[in-house]
Amino acid sequence: MSTTILATKLYLPPPRAKIVLRPRLIEKLNEGLSSRCTLRMTLISAAAGFGKTTLVSEWVASCGRPVAWLSLDEGDSDLARFLTYLVAAVQAIAPKIGAGVLAILQSPQPPPTESILTILINEINTVPEDFIFVLDDYHIIDSKPVDNALAFLIEHLPPQMHLVIATREDPPLPLARLRVRCQLTELRAADLRFTPAEAAEFLNQMMGLNLSAEDIAALETRTEGWIAGLQLAALSMQGHASRDAANFIKSFTGNHHFILDYLVEEVLQRQPEPVRNFLLQTAILDRLNSPLCDAVTGQEDGRGMLEALERGNLFVIPLDDQRQWYRYHHLFAEVLQAHLREAQPDRVSILHLRASEWYERNGLRSEAIHHALAARDFEGAAGLIELAGPATEDGSIQQATWLGWVKKLPEELVHLRPVLNVWYAYILLGSGELETADSRFKDAERWLESADTTKVRQVAPSAETCPESNRRMVVVDKKQFKSLPATIAIGRAYIALALGNIPDTVRYASRVLELTEADPFRHSQASMMLGMNHWASGSLEAAERVFAEYTMKLRTAGNIPDAIGTSVVLADIRLALGHLHEAINTLEQLLQFVMDQGEPIPLDAADLHRELSKLHLEQGNLEAAAKHLQRSKELGEKAQLPVSRYRLCIDQARLKTAQGDLEGALALLDEAEHLYIRSPLPDFCPISAMKARIWVAQGKLTKALEWVREQTLSVDDAPSYLREFEYVTLARVLIARYQSDRGTGSIREAVGLLERLLQAAEEGKRMGSMIEILVLQALAHQAQGNITTALVSLERALTLAEPEGYVRIFLDEGKPMVELLKRAGKNKSSFLEKQAIIPQPLIEPLSENELEVLRLLRTELSGPEIARERMVSLNTIRTHTQHIYAKLGVNNRRVAVRRAEELNLL
Repeated sequence: MSTTILATKLYLPPPRAKIVLRPRLIEKLNEGLSSRCTLRMTLISAAAGFGKTTLVSEWVASCGRPVAWLSLDEGDSDLARFLTYLVAAVQAIAPKIGAGVLAILQSPQPPPTESILTILINEINTVPEDFIFVLDDYHIIDSKPVDNALAFLIEHLPPQMHLVIATREDPPLPLARLRVRCQLTELRAADLRFTPAEAAEFLNQMMGLNLSAEDIAALETRTEGWIAGLQLAALSMQGHASRDAANFIKSFTGNHHFILDYLVEEVLQRQPEPVRNFLLQTAILDRLNSPLCDAVTGQEDGRGMLEALERGNLFVIPLDDQRQWYRYHHLFAEVLQAHLREAQPDRVSILHLRASEWYERNGLRSEAIHHALAARDFEGAAGLIELAGPATEDGSIQQATWLGWVKKLPEELVHLRPVLNVWYAYILLGSGELETADSRFKDAERWLESADTTKVRQVAPSAETCPESNRRMVVVDKKQFKSLPATIAIGRAYIALALGNIPDTVRYASRVLELTEADPFRHSQASMMLGMNHWASGSLEAAERVFAEYTMKLRTAGNIPDAIGTSVVLADIRLALGHLHEAINTLEQLLQFVMDQGEPIPLDAADLHRELSKLHLEQGNLEAAAKHLQRSKELGEKAQLPVSRYRLCIDQARLKTAQGDLEGALALLDEAEHLYIRSPLPDFCPISAMKARIWVAQGKLTKALEWVREQTLSVDDAPSYLREFEYVTLARVLIARYQSDRGTGSIREAVGLLERLLQAAEEGKRMGSMIEILVLQALAHQAQGNITTALVSLERALTLAEPEGYVRIFLDEGKPMVELLKRAGKNKSSFLEKQAIIPQPLIEPLSENELEVLRLLRTELSGPEIARERMVSLNTIRTHTQHIYAKLGVNNRRVAVRRAEELNLL
């Protein structure tokens, strides 16, 4: 769902006909446009009422440069919305800029913010002429992601773009650094306040007063040049005789807020009743136009009233050249709202409700929801929030925004609306609140069982929640309601799988596939649930087929973010099957394809790098593992997702362990524990078991034995594949205990447990598990002094490991494994020394991808056919081929193959 652009936010406020000219400030602003600055930015920061917007609009109207203007509001704290309006503002002066960025922002899983901004900056850099970009009212923004995005833009600002920020408070940007670099022009309250001469011109010429120099000086001193205070004082004094001016000024004192309340009260009392009512009734609106004002007030004079307010200088600001849209001065609006609540408290809800209905009719759903909630029209708000539910799945509405809306509704109302309740449950799933989500799914199921589904029950509003009788009908999305059983079933399957309940997972996922009214998206989700269920239950070959097929469908459809997710799962499955090379090739091909697409790199690419790090670690290539992990960290930090940080911590701990930093590994596992969120992805390696393995390596056997007791693990159990890692860890603890105190019972228990685990792994064709179990069998027999038996297990492990390049599993066992390998003979362990790297007699060896292409060059396949086989672009194949020719010192395909055969590369 795309963001609806409110055009008035982009309108440059036209200069007023009657205005105090401020050449001293204009001159300072023009100095900020000097080409001496390599990064040009102007900050205008002062409290409300100091004329910031008026000054900027006056300046840009005469500066001779094109101007892009963006008036900010609270909704712009949403990063996607902020960036959308940022692009739209630039397009006002350069229409061809940013079309691709807008398309990216509307995608379900947009890439990292810096990647999006990089594209936009590069496009802005092509604009042929210098221009000014104004961000007005930046103080309204309350979002660290938006602040970070703006800081990145400022750091890389194109030279032709001059940024102006008008704000009531300093933004959290690197202002100090900009000052040191002489890259910042600043205007503050001390600069903006009226001088005595400016105050005299304003009061006597603009406002039509006839004050003496003494009176002006006194008023200017009392207001400290605060322009809004002077304006309000002048409006109030317009109704006083000139002889009373001195007395009025003497009594004009106190805090600005109290002064403002007093003056607005006086101004309001002196207005005709129709004007006073119009001001109060429309004060609830952030922006005003004639149709909206007519809808809120119930009158038909909105156009004339807005024009009259502007002529009367009653704090109404035009937002466009056509005088279609206006807004009140922010402080003026706040005080009007306070008076409205005091004078007409029973009207506030009615006014908000009318505004909500107008916004709904005009397709502005977020604004409609805001006013419906303010009106306490919870029924109407619930219907609108419900309609916005699907937008949380495609990313066009942030889940946090949606959750903030629904939490303002009465809980009993949410329970009475099954569609809304189910969307609430879906949001809770993402934060790991499985039990709470499950309760909401069950409530919705009970509602469906007891209700007549051919007629959706309407809940009548109470007089307390909304006093207006002519209520709109409660909105129900029939399509969502019809697909509700499938939506609930997917949620229940998600929970069952996350809790390890395999039968319920199958039951709910199968139910979705049986429901013809379920949409294709839900069917796909159900297929994935069944695939993960195969994985969790140990049916790895079935799981591999499901994920391989679905990954190919996703890639064909161009859904790369989801293809990355399923490819990572597929790699884990292949790792368990012992297909290490295939797992690496799958991910490297996809990563190459992603890189070929250019910027921005999808956010999910962090998972590709993280998974490749894990696989390279298995092959003993610590350098490659560290590089991929660092890249994953860089991308993951931009994502700021707990699940990404959790996975990163786990794999960082694995690398730390391989590097010998066991305390560092434990610290990372502690961090991961705080980030863990339950999900359908099977948790084959619980953090507690990973810690237990480190304690064994540290010789902290007591802590490891405490873990065994806490987990209630028994050597007599028949462990499922889901708990295999824990039971293999138990075997490690038993072997360590035997080595510590020579207790014969523990070693016999370990050997028996390992035999059962090996049998189960063999039946499941889990070669990755078989290698580790065989290694532990060898160590257990070695501990007993049964070297011959130990070598039999070791030789089998080596035979399975060598073709796929498993190395880490042997290296991690330390001195006992070194002794066994020496006994086995050098020929049995030479591949460990190679660390799965093909020896190549070349100055610059061929990469794995280049070797794969070289093997295909040996076939009869054409270039395009090789590209399809490798699932990459033809340009990528051409690049690999050029590198191959250069490294082999040849210039055609036939000679390249012959040279490769001579070097035993094939």
